[in-house]
Amino acid sequence: MQKEAVEEVDGPVLVLAGAGTGKTAALTARLAYIIGTGKAWPGQILAVTFTNKAAREMKERVGMLMGEAVEGMPWLGTFHSIDRKS
Repeated sequence: MQKEAVEEVDGPVLVLAGAGTGKTAALTARLAYIIGTGKAWPGQILAVTFTNKAAREMKERVGMLMGEAVEGMPWLGTFHSIDRKS
């Protein structure tokens, strides 16, 4: 199911699962996959998570998978931290 979430690029994906099941890893891999395959530019993506910890982890992991931070990733964060002006 995680592989399906990563490779499904024809629309949004909602991942709901319990703690420790790999949600952050799957979503991070999905972001890197979408950017890496050129399906979307970072500015065309909105990735929202519930906790600051998950947002930090996702930013770090996307940066590692992509080889660098993707322009600070203002499009990835919590409901309260996403900058609407970016």
